[in-house]
Amino acid sequence: MLSSVTLNLNSDFRRVYARGKVYTDPALVTYVLKNRAGICRIGITASKKIGNAVQRNRARRVIRAATEMLPGIAGGYDIVFVARTKTIRKKSTEIRSVMERQLLAAGVIRRNEE
Repeated sequence: MLSSVTLNLNSDFRRVYARGKVYTDPALVTYVLKNRAGICRIGITASKKIGNAVQRNRARRVIRAATEMLPGIAGGYDIVFVARTKTIRKKSTEIRSVMERQLLAAGVIRRNEE
């Protein structure tokens, strides 16, 4: 389970967008940037391109549920998840697998070595 703080300042989002590394998928875009805080901060966004308020809220809810199922993430990262139009048609388990792939590529989480 992921213990994190929510990113909610516009300046924080803009900094991650400007300096962070981008990982894309048809269902989700992930921005990752190292921070000095030593904790993981997560932000979730859904633009009006997604649809009306009900669809945007569903997309954010699916992403939030997927982040709760993720294995432990190393501290010291700011992560922004951006919903896409395909996000609203996917389940949280499908979004979680996309997140894992993107975060593995970013080096934020490691494979379980059992």
